[in-house]
Amino acid sequence: MIRVITLDREYGSGGPEIARKLAERLGWKLWDQLLTDEIARQMDCDKRLVEEREERNDPLRYRLFKAFMRGSLEGSQNAPRLKMVDAECIREFTQKVVTLAAKSGNSVIVGRGSAYYLHGQPDVFHVFIYAPVEEKVRRLRQGGRTEAEALELAETVDRDRAEYIKRSFDLEWPARYLFHLMINSAVGEDRAVQTILDALALQNAAVG
Repeated sequence: MIRVITLDREYGSGGPEIARKLAERLGWKLWDQLLTDEIARQMDCDKRLVEEREERNDPLRYRLFKAFMRGSLEGSQNAPRLKMVDAECIREFTQKVVTLAAKSGNSVIVGRGSAYYLHGQPDVFHVFIYAPVEEKVRRLRQGGRTEAEALELAETVDRDRAEYIKRSFDLEWPARYLFHLMINSAVGEDRAVQTILDALALQNAAVG
């Protein structure tokens, strides 16, 4: 029986909205912003720091600074007091929180590598949401972005996610074989949600 759905997504494809509607239809807990909040709580840091670095690798200048801090006597003495919030640390806490969310069951988990952390678990169903560029731009413009901003975000955010998955799991994003279902959100959010529910019912019938 499926107890958890992970929902990965291209930026601007409407993944968070589809996940929210899906969680409401199922009566399950939505782990999206809640996931970020819980990671920040466990790390005892401002959630904005987590939002800036989750699903991203640290920039080169930061990695060089971190290497210096770890490699120097002064840095090694002061590092514990600095409470450095970096991608590696966030990744460790993300895996912990995602695993706990999955164990609690009845959860829809959005991105953050959840499909990769939970791959192979029989009670987890993995979904990927994508969309044509023009659809992503349309959605982002509805959110107040200019066309130029929308195009840049659609490209750069997904590039960051791909680099994050490559560095974290040594896989090309999205690793299609990990997902049970991939949906083009241009069909509409409600139809996408219904498609996921139908697929979920079939999956449960197959294993039940």
